[in-house]
Order: sequence, then C-alpha cells, then structure tokens
Amino acid sequence: MFYRPLFRFVPDGTKIRFMNGRFAGLIVSAVLSTASIALFFYPGLNLGLDFRGGVVLQVQTQLPADFPALRTALADAGLKDASLQAFGQGGNGVLISLESRDNAAATQTSIQEAQTALAKAAPGFKILSTQAIGASVSQQLFAQGLEALGLSFVMILAYIWFRFEWQFAVGAVATLVLDTTKTIGFMVLTRIPFDLVTIAAILTIIGYSTNDKVVVYDRVRENLRKYKSMPLRGLIDLSINETLNRTLGTSGTVFLAALPLALFGGHALSGFAWIMLFGIVVGTSSSIFIAAPILLFLGEHRLRRSAAPAKVSDK
Repeated sequence: MFYRPLFRFVPDGTKIRFMNGRFAGLIVSAVLSTASIALFFYPGLNLGLDFRGGVVLQVQTQLPADFPALRTALADAGLKDASLQAFGQGGNGVLISLESRDNAAATQTSIQEAQTALAKAAPGFKILSTQAIGASVSQQLFAQGLEALGLSFVMILAYIWFRFEWQFAVGAVATLVLDTTKTIGFMVLTRIPFDLVTIAAILTIIGYSTNDKVVVYDRVRENLRKYKSMPLRGLIDLSINETLNRTLGTSGTVFLAALPLALFGGHALSGFAWIMLFGIVVGTSSSIFIAAPILLFLGEHRLRRSAAPAKVSDK
C-alpha cells in the first residue's frame, strides 16, 4: 500500500516542456549575473563590521531602548556612521557598532562620544562589553571568507564529477557561480551588510542549491538507463517533471521556515533570512532553467553516444 500525499504542487503526468525556454533562461541569467558583477564594483558591497573593522559596544538600558532617540543622540555627537541593533530579551539590549578610526586615540575618542550620547538618551545605561576589530583582522576575515566560498565550489565540482559524468559537474558549478553572483547583486541593491553571517547564508544557499540539482541529475541518470532511445531534450523534460513536486515541496518548506526570521528576526537575523529567501527562489529556478539546459548543450552528443536510436519495424 503506497502513501499518496493529499496535496501536490503539480498533478501526476505533468508534461511541461521546460527546454523550450532554455535560451531565454540562459540569456536572462547571464544578463542578471553580468549586472550583479557590475554592481559588485560600483557601488560595491556594504561591508559589515567584521570586514571593515571597528568597535562594538554591548549596552543595557534601564527602560526598553528607544532606538530613534539613540540614533539621534549618536548623530548629534558626530557618530553618524554608528549602527544599532537589538539583542537579548526585554528590549533593553543594544549593540552599537562604530566604524574603525585612523588610530587608537581616535577610536577611544569615538567610544567616549558614544558614552556621552548614551548618557543623554538613556540615563542609567550600562556597558556590558566592548569588542574591537582591527583593520588587519578584518582583512584576514574577508580573505578567509572568500577562500571558504572558493573551496566550496571546488569540493562541489569534485563531488559531482566523481558521482556523475563531467557534463553534470560543469553544469552544476556553472549554475552555482551564476546563483552566487545574483545573490551578491541582491545584497548590493538591498544594502544588506556583507559579513561572516551573510557568508554563512551564501554557503547554505550553495549547499541547498547543490542538493536540488543532484535530485534532478539523479533522475536524469536513471532515465538515461531506462529510456535508451529517448532524445536527451525530452528525457531532461521528463526528469524535471518527475522531480517537480519534490523540488517545489522542499523549496516551499524551507521558504516558509525562513520567512518568519526575515520578518520578525530582528537586525541580527533578517539579513541572513532575506538572503536565504532570495537564494531559495534563485536556486530552485536555476536547477530547471540553467543547470538542465547546460547539461543538454554539453551532453547532447556525449551522454547518448552509446545509445542507438530505436529502429522502426516494417511489420
């Protein structure tokens, strides 16, 4: 007795011809990725404190923090670059981030100015901790973050190349590069800070998107053995349709799980969640409209090399 789900995104036997839109999908993706690369150079990413250096003050106020009043007080004190975010329970925890200054004396002066501004806007406040991130440390963190992204691509290429034919590996990694560039463009447009948290979000997207493509590729490989004379274009369409419910179900579940974090998670989690939401949409669509067409172009005369077309009998 087989279990049949009560709800399916698409009915059984769906025969959508996804490969009819292969050129449009690749062209749109290339345009968006090119625009994202241009945005990366200008105006550039909004680097977070992890990568630009600075000071973080962990402050506790007696009453629930009045963020507009705190921002106004800090701006009047000449600290217009200060950023604030809530932490902890009760609404009286505030993280104040100050950009790095030219030297230690200037940094200490900015901390004192912040304390004076806080005394006016939130009397009775307490500084729980002060954390300084130097320029050399921030540059090292930035380099290590980029190394982590590059290493993830190499490991994914090796894994898929080992598990599938090389055409699958090239298609998957090329698609992941396009997905990542679009995510960078999204971060530039939304001005989400690029820090260690957002790098973790990008790595999560890469892993999720890889899993989605492996599901489709597994079905393509199974169908290559099952339908030895079917044209590759039709076989890829069939494979996508057969995995479409699983793909949409998984994507929808992760999307709904991340949506509350984006809406109600606060400043600390909202950036991570919005990048996740964007990456889920991009990764799901790219499995169909980018990874599959690349596989079709690379494997059309190679994956079918050993499969002879079926002969039609005269009888």
